[in-house]
Amino acid sequence: MKVTLLTVGKIKERYLEEGIREYGKRLSRYCKLEIREVADEKTPEGASENLERQIREKEGKRLMALIRPDAYVITLEIQGKMLSSEELAAKMEQLGVRGISHIIFVIGGSLGLSEEVISRADAHLSFSKMTFPHQLMRLILLEQVYRSYRIISGEPYHK
Repeated sequence: MKVTLLTVGKIKERYLEEGIREYGKRLSRYCKLEIREVADEKTPEGASENLERQIREKEGKRLMALIRPDAYVITLEIQGKMLSSEELAAKMEQLGVRGISHIIFVIGGSLGLSEEVISRADAHLSFSKMTFPHQLMRLILLEQVYRSYRIISGEPYHK
């Protein structure tokens, strides 16, 4: 299975880069991991709702250009469905059984995702009703994908 993490913006903190690299290494025994980044737009302080929508649309077009038509797309959104680690593992296993060979997880920028990206998604996932920095979400998501593969393989993991 190929797992792509498609994100807006670059990682700036070294500790996050190290964590992402570590989970990338761990995941290499379970899947082919690809991390793709698109440029983020600068949002001026006090931007209007219209300007924020335009920024989401620009970032969304960049994301859409990298989404393959045959991929199963899961967006990370506060309004998405919350799953336990076991439920995410079951979902990923089920996709593999159905013959899905490519899952793309999409993490938006600080303003979220465009309607176009949200509409393209096959599933919408939420980790919490809380807001997390989108850069930190990469690390959290990779840990959960790794945990999912450990669960699917019947290997021990921390509960």
